[in-house]
Amino acid sequence: MTHLWVRAEQRPNEERVGLTPEGASALIKAGIRVTVEESSVRAIPLQGYVDAGCEIAAENSWPQAPLDAIIFGLKELPEDGTPLPHKHIMFGHAFKGQHSGKALLERFKAGGGTLYDLEYLVDETSRRVAAFGYWAGYAGAAVTLKTWAAQQRGEECGPVGVYSGKDALNAELLAEVEATGKPRPRAIVIGALGRVGTGASDLCQAMGVEVTKWDMAETASGGPFPEILDHDLFLNCIFARPGTPVFVSRDALNAARRLTAIGDVACDPDSDYNPVPVYDRATTWEAPALRVSTDPVLDVMAIDNLPSMLPVESSDDYAAQLLPSLLTLTDINNGVWGRAEATFKEHLPK
Repeated sequence: MTHLWVRAEQRPNEERVGLTPEGASALIKAGIRVTVEESSVRAIPLQGYVDAGCEIAAENSWPQAPLDAIIFGLKELPEDGTPLPHKHIMFGHAFKGQHSGKALLERFKAGGGTLYDLEYLVDETSRRVAAFGYWAGYAGAAVTLKTWAAQQRGEECGPVGVYSGKDALNAELLAEVEATGKPRPRAIVIGALGRVGTGASDLCQAMGVEVTKWDMAETASGGPFPEILDHDLFLNCIFARPGTPVFVSRDALNAARRLTAIGDVACDPDSDYNPVPVYDRATTWEAPALRVSTDPVLDVMAIDNLPSMLPVESSDDYAAQLLPSLLTLTDINNGVWGRAEATFKEHLPK
């Protein structure tokens, strides 16, 4: 019997989950065994999974799970170097030249396990079957706007946290922006036609921020793109990949510009293809913005688990998208899972 083991997230500020109790019930009815770990932080209470008929395991006990169990989580595993013998479903961040990803792949090689990377679960047309993009864009734009508001106060952006829902986030942010007493900033969103860019644009429009929307057609020339510097906010919603142009180069740090805040929602600072190479590390919930220039000021927001600011909404959305694929785990060698395994094998160290 196919056995899906939903692990607790071990990363700070991560309350999301990729399977709701309703989804778990559907999997069990389809003949899939479901184990859910206890979690001290998960936004969706454990009782719902109990009521759905799931087996319950201790928090972080997945390393002792049966070897035939498929371990399902969202964010990265602890970087302890241990071999990984299980099949894992998660965002591995390992296939685009990320330096930390190389160590993860070595762990899979040592243990004989398999990574089904959630970013690379695609249908027959190579379109991703599920993505957190909309809420990443929404939250990323919100924190970038918070960064701009802090600049108006002569400060750097303070810590951010979890919100009960987007209405609570919007109310707090609107008050913060209006308290500056300044006209609304102008924003440019690159990748505006995608889910990430749509979320970013929706947040800006909800706050009364004028948005210039760019996508592939506007960036096909490969740059440079001086128009970006003529906006107060730049929101990058395009994931790094070979051929992605540079949107803001290091030369921009000391250039005459209106731009003071970058929201790199895609957040791939250690990728060889980073399109915003003015910074070199992700930012955190405690310190959301990294100041990369002081004259004139330029801050970069690059939190890499933004949807967890709105964990219930983002979990519900993502889990609904992913469930049809999870229902096919009984045929893991074919379809979306077979394609994901082929991608993993292509990148596995020789």
